[in-house]
Amino acid sequence: MVNQKEIFETYESEVRSYCRNFPTVFTTAKGSVVKDSDGNSFIDFFNGAGALNYGHNNEYIKGKVIEYLQTDGVMHWLDMMTAPKAELIQFMEEKVLQPRGLNYKIMFPGPTGTNAIEAALKVARKAKGRTNIFALMGAFHGMTLGAMAVTTDRTDRKAAGAPLVGATHIPAPYMFPEFDTIKYMQTLLDDDHSGVEKPAALILETIQAEGGIYVLPAEYLKAVREFCDKNDILLIVDDIQAGNARSGWFFSFERAGIVPDIVCMSKSIGGIGLPLALVLLKPELDVLKPGEHNGTFRGNQLGFVAGKAGLEFMLNAHVEEGVREREKIVKKVLQERIIDKYADRGIEVRGLGLIYGIEMHENRLSKAVLNECFRNGLILERAGRDDSVVKIMPSLVIPEDLLIKGLGIVCDAVDTVLAAE
Repeated sequence: MVNQKEIFETYESEVRSYCRNFPTVFTTAKGSVVKDSDGNSFIDFFNGAGALNYGHNNEYIKGKVIEYLQTDGVMHWLDMMTAPKAELIQFMEEKVLQPRGLNYKIMFPGPTGTNAIEAALKVARKAKGRTNIFALMGAFHGMTLGAMAVTTDRTDRKAAGAPLVGATHIPAPYMFPEFDTIKYMQTLLDDDHSGVEKPAALILETIQAEGGIYVLPAEYLKAVREFCDKNDILLIVDDIQAGNARSGWFFSFERAGIVPDIVCMSKSIGGIGLPLALVLLKPELDVLKPGEHNGTFRGNQLGFVAGKAGLEFMLNAHVEEGVREREKIVKKVLQERIIDKYADRGIEVRGLGLIYGIEMHENRLSKAVLNECFRNGLILERAGRDDSVVKIMPSLVIPEDLLIKGLGIVCDAVDTVLAAE
């Protein structure tokens, strides 16, 4: 019998990354449990990097996809008008946007999050006639050149192999609590010796996920909105990972009561892990001419079908409320098992909704926790500076018993690792 792991090691590019932390071949997945070819089961706290908010093979969403497949419906059709696309647009407008008082046009830029970012930056620059973009330090927005320019991870940027231009990076508010970053940005605009060009937009994640699970305060988001309004700068919210109810609200900015000019969505907007991305933009910003942003696979019909089904499931199953209830469990366990126990050792916990991080402060410690979790049947990943943060990101509909069991495995792993220090 062929050793499948050897196939990857022999023939797949060295650029592969996630799989290096989990040396097994996965075969099936259901809900919050993934199984491998050896029959081992793992609780999933990785969640497809946020693409599987409603769990693996969600029955409702999968049923809609199978139903569509059996009709010989159009599978690929670029940006042609199709029934699945019309149904997704109508449902998004009438059931998600309008009840929230949001007036956005919907752009389908291509199937990936980074494509949504590229489109948003292009729209902002054309609408304002400026090239610079303000972005926060600690941000991750994607791995294509424009998105990398507003991303700050050194390794990601270095891999570009080309100059990354058109962005000015602003300290995130948590980096220097005593420093007024809003006043700093205003000074950059007002001081004729700042050397910084006025930007077309400010882009941010309301929860910096890959940056280390930093939740930007609602007061800060409101101040950012006011700053942008005052200075004729567009506000772009990257809701690719923190959106789709991950924070406890469908849009992660809702808790601050603000309305961005442009919103980027991907990952779980595809319902069941199917590639889909969209850009929401205020009608007056719909400035790109036909074909000025393009892509063969922006017409992913199965993504439209699954995306609509995912939104239906999110509303019908009251997922937002469910996230807030499950967060109570997460906070209670982490308070008792991590914060109260290890505060004197500098171990921190950060998060909102069902995205939390345990700051271990050292790469070797977070890696040891990850390895210990995997040995004990749990999959999760790391984030933050030097990958020092253990990232907890389960399905939004994970059964409470599995959530508690998974959290126990994480906390036990932290105990084991720190006991060895």
